[in-house]
Amino acid sequence: MIDTIRTTIAIDPLTRIEGHLKIEATIENKKVIDAKSEGTLYRGFEQILVGRNPLDAIQITQRFCGVCPTPHAIASAQALENAFGIMPPTNGRVIRNIMQGGNYIQSHLLHFYHLASLDYFRGPDVPPFIPRYESDYRVPQTVHEALTNHYIQAYQIRLKAHELCAIWAGKMPHVASIVPGGVSINPRLDSITTSLWRLKELTDFIDNVYIPDVITVAEVYRDYFSIGTGNKKLLSFGLFDLDAEPDVVKRKRFIPMGRMSNGKIETVDPRKITEDVKSSWYDSPSHLQPGNGDTKPNPKKSGAYSWLKAPRYNGEVYEVGPLARMAMAYESKSNPKAAQLVEDTLKKLKLGPEALYSVMGRHLCRALECKLVADEISGMIMQVKLDEPVCTDHEIPDSAQGMGLWCAARGALGHWIEIKNGKIARYQAVVPTTWNASPKDDKGQPGPIEQAMIGTIVEDTENPFALARIVRSFDPCIACAVHLIEPGKSVKKFRMV
Repeated sequence: MIDTIRTTIAIDPLTRIEGHLKIEATIENKKVIDAKSEGTLYRGFEQILVGRNPLDAIQITQRFCGVCPTPHAIASAQALENAFGIMPPTNGRVIRNIMQGGNYIQSHLLHFYHLASLDYFRGPDVPPFIPRYESDYRVPQTVHEALTNHYIQAYQIRLKAHELCAIWAGKMPHVASIVPGGVSINPRLDSITTSLWRLKELTDFIDNVYIPDVITVAEVYRDYFSIGTGNKKLLSFGLFDLDAEPDVVKRKRFIPMGRMSNGKIETVDPRKITEDVKSSWYDSPSHLQPGNGDTKPNPKKSGAYSWLKAPRYNGEVYEVGPLARMAMAYESKSNPKAAQLVEDTLKKLKLGPEALYSVMGRHLCRALECKLVADEISGMIMQVKLDEPVCTDHEIPDSAQGMGLWCAARGALGHWIEIKNGKIARYQAVVPTTWNASPKDDKGQPGPIEQAMIGTIVEDTENPFALARIVRSFDPCIACAVHLIEPGKSVKKFRMV
């Protein structure tokens, strides 16, 4: 008879993500049987926004994050436009797309090179490569050296992506030109030419450095195409508006809105999005739609372990992000360019589409999406008309409700606003990491990151690098904050660097 060996480990904080996250795993005979994704952060933006002028929402919600403020600006503007009953003119729509495209590129490059790549190669023994958490580094020494050089080069390339966005946004991070009805910047000829020049540098790096690096790492770590699978239910709100259809569900997008469950592509009904809070430090009710959502913090709530709520679609767990967008584009052929990119890369790696649902699959989808977006931006830049309007006039209604659904680099993003007496009466945002890093819901269903960790083999509980790789493949985004602990509970803790 083999004795059962059970232990609980905690990685707190899990670093090299946007902000800090606590991960807890229960391991039995080297296999993860239960996992917790614990968001140890509360900022209360929902309360900050109440009572303010609705126009403040675009600037305040961008402060959720310094890496991905652009999609928050767009989602917030779309919520206001929905409430105001207006849509941007063609120039306003296209310029927003360009800004979002630049933000996608810098975010994807940031994730692979400066957050995740150090899980797979050992840099020199100097900061920022030390201190480090030792892992099973497998790539040859020549690849170590190349990745180190590319790690450094990526800082300058990311700067070019920020500049591409700032040409149209006024500044980055936290754009200044997105307003209800479009944008506030009038395009000039030099805006177009300098954008195309920067885009050329970006596409060269993506094609000749980023994608080859991801494929090199993927070939060495092929076992990670079967680790961190998750439940294969995917959700996307889509990217790049291609028309001015007022109904966001019917609006045509370059990467379309949709979801996939049991291998079948389905439409999205925003009314089926709700949030559970049984495992969250909130006293607000569960099962509320975000448009009617409430945020009442209670850090002493019994049984709770996260400041993140648990978003669910029709009561089910969905993963969001590049994997969701690219896998659905591949399966549905809704974006032929995306489908062909995925097909060609899988063929090159001699893998089937099931390999996408994994740690390495997420990295691969992110890199391919980066190329897809970069290639599309040049055409969008040429769509800008110098002599056409950029914004639609608007008035703030006394009372109204609005919703904006968009995809940030990390996944599906929704903003909901309610206006009363000309002021914000309610504001709720469901961000990508709320989906992916959500805790267990009222039915006990683990969130996507939790599900991806369950079943993982951890050979050495003193060195659980596989769990860190799984979590980082989702590119979680949680702003830095004070960590909370549960007094009296003894677990093994690891500080990840």
